[in-house]
Amino acid sequence: MDLSPPELSPLEQEVLDEYERLAENMKKAGREFSPLASVLDTMAGQPSTEILDGLRELERKTTLVFTLLKASVYSIVLQQEIDYGDHQNEQ
Repeated sequence: MDLSPPELSPLEQEVLDEYERLAENMKKAGREFSPLASVLDTMAGQPSTEILDGLRELERKTTLVFTLLKASVYSIVLQQEIDYGDHQNEQ
């Protein structure tokens, strides 16, 4: 069984090299200018289970906010319909 990496075409190798250069440039710029890059760098060093746990918690909070937003919009629309109905009955 051959475990050597598969042969890449020149174009594939060029794309991979460009991605590597881009990643290095972003990493360098991130350390100098972006707190987000340092957070991402820290997260990259953590075990994936910790990252997944954090993302699950974020998903739960996002879902809660979305549900509350939908309920608020529904409440506003319902109140407008009630007000409109009351206004129509007065006339």
